[in-house]
Parts: sequence; structure tokens; C-alpha cells
Amino acid sequence: MTISTTKKLLGATGAAALLVALAACGSAPEASPSGAAPEADVVDGFKPCLISDEGGWNDKSFNQSAKEGMDAALEELGVEGIELESTTPNDYAPNLEELVAQGCSFIVSVGFNLSAATVESANNNPDIDYAIIDDLADNDFNNETDAPNIKPLVFNTAEAAYLGGYAAAAWSAESGVNKVGTFGGMQIPSVAVFMDGYALGVEKYNEDKGASVDLFGWNVADQEGSFTGGFAANDTAKQTAQGVLDQGVDVILPVGGPIYESAAAAIADGGSDVLMLGVDSDLAVKDSGVSDITLVSIMKAIDVAVKDATVEAAAGDFDVAPYIGTLENEGVKLSGFGDFEAELPEGLADELSALQEAIIAGDITVESKNSPQQ
Repeated sequence: MTISTTKKLLGATGAAALLVALAACGSAPEASPSGAAPEADVVDGFKPCLISDEGGWNDKSFNQSAKEGMDAALEELGVEGIELESTTPNDYAPNLEELVAQGCSFIVSVGFNLSAATVESANNNPDIDYAIIDDLADNDFNNETDAPNIKPLVFNTAEAAYLGGYAAAAWSAESGVNKVGTFGGMQIPSVAVFMDGYALGVEKYNEDKGASVDLFGWNVADQEGSFTGGFAANDTAKQTAQGVLDQGVDVILPVGGPIYESAAAAIADGGSDVLMLGVDSDLAVKDSGVSDITLVSIMKAIDVAVKDATVEAAAGDFDVAPYIGTLENEGVKLSGFGDFEAELPEGLADELSALQEAIIAGDITVESKNSPQQ
């Protein structure tokens, strides 16, 4: 894989072109392969495995995207694998032990929360290759991965979120509300990085337009904001969303897998015209039930990263150097605007395009203390 930390935004001369440039589509097979002849080289005994975070495989977000990537790799390689779903943090270590016991030769852990358990398992099993999503596996913060057999798959999501924040501010300014919001699941870097980029995008819009769109739910400087404490779509998440909605926002960004469902429920209960942004995957495509209130999504190509890492490991070419998804390498991007394409503020598509180009060229740096560092 190509590693890049260069940053960039996107756009087009029209909203339709923006859709083509930014949208990510397609879903990977649900099932493991039926034993078709491999289309790529596979070392003897290769057995790839995947362990989820507690959100589950149907979270319409990072777990589901990782599973789609693994399923696609299994089909391409013509091998069998194991995918274990975690329902609570107490499942992480036992599930990793089970994968080791089942003879897995490559294990992908989905999410920052699995970092400690993954590092311990990797150090105890040096002959197994590991990858982890959304974490550098540097739990002692010495700028080195804590086990020599772990490949981090991380994403500089602040770049794409910057575009999302700019678009949200433009929408709210056009409506005359001039208030946008956000809230997260757990306050961890892979969540806060979305909120940082979103906030900075709102600031950029205000700067460029002489506007005064207010942001509720996150303060970049203080790194303080609204969080549910987990990734479950429950009453706590709904109450957290409602707390932000009560500020009068008309666009909200829920960051944390299934918690978007709680935001959608709070919006429905209020009978308002509030729109939300999706994260990780194209939410309007993944969940048609919320497409009518999803303005746009801030995406990470987790599926592609997992598939590519698995195929490399299968060929015996496993490289532990971190993969960092950026706008430049399309590891992060903005989706299309779906049903809202025709309603976008005039000139927004071109503005987003220019911003993306400036980020990729290095003329704009989206600075988030939560972004992965090379």
C-alpha cells in the first residue's frame, strides 16, 4: 500500500460532478467464499480472521465496512476465514484467544478499543500477522507500535470532515439558522478526529463568507464536547443527541456507528427539518430509512484497507508500516449529497472542489491533534 499524509479536498463544477468525485458505492459479499480457485497468490495455510468492536457487524459503519472488506478478500483469495463479533469489551481478549486457537495466521482487529488486547495477543504470538483499524497500537506513546507484527490501518479523517463541516455550515447559513452541532460515542482519537475536522470546516466557512455559523457539541481548543460514553443506540445516545438539538441546530453530526439511529429518533420526535451527516460509510446508501435526513457522509475506506492488507498478507508480502488514509489516496472522502444535490447552496460544489485541491497540494493543512501521525 501507498502511505501518504498529504491532505486534500474535493469538489466539482456542479453538484452532479461532486457526487461522482466523492461518492463511494458498492457492498461486498456477505458470505465466505465457496472455494473458487484463488485469483491471487496465497501462502500455504493462510487463514485470515476478523474481530469486531462492540458495535457489531450491522452497524452501518466501521465494523460493517471492515467485514465487507474481509469478505471481499476471502472471495478473491478463495480461502476460508473466521469473523468473530464482540458484543461487549469483555469479549475482546477471549475472541482473540479463540482466533489464535483456531489457527488464524492473519488477524484484523476493528477499532481503537481493541488496542491493548491486540498488542498483548500479538506479543504472545509473534508468528501471527496482525492489523488494527483506527489505532497505531502505541499504548505507551513512544511513537512506536508496541508489537513488531502489527500493521496499523488508520485514517486522517479530519481532512474529509473539514469538507463536511464546510458543507454543513453552508447549508445552515443558507437556511438562516446558522447553527450546527455534533456529538460522539466515546472520546477517543478516531471519534474526535471527525469532530475536529468538522469544527475546522465550519470555521473555514465563516472565514471565507464572513458568516457566523455557531457549532455546538465540540470545542477544538479545549477538546471538550458531548459524548454518549459508548457506541450503542440507546436512551443515553438519544438524550445526548437531544441536548445538541435543543441548541437549535439544523445540521448534526453523530460520530460513533449506531448512535446515528438515536440522532434520527430524536430528530423524528421533534418533528423538525434537521439533517444529519453520516460517518465511515455512505449512510444514505447503507440505511435507506435515513436517506431523507442524511445530507452527506464523511467516509473512510476501511473496506479497501482491510481487503488490501489481507491480500498482501496472503501473498507473504505483509508489511507492518502504517497505512494512513487521506484525501489524496482516497482513504477518506466525502460522499455524494443524494436527495439534497439539487438543493445545495449555489457554488458549494466548486468551493468544496477548490478546498480539496488546496488540501492535497498542501496549501491548506487540517490540523487535528487526533490525526494519526506517520
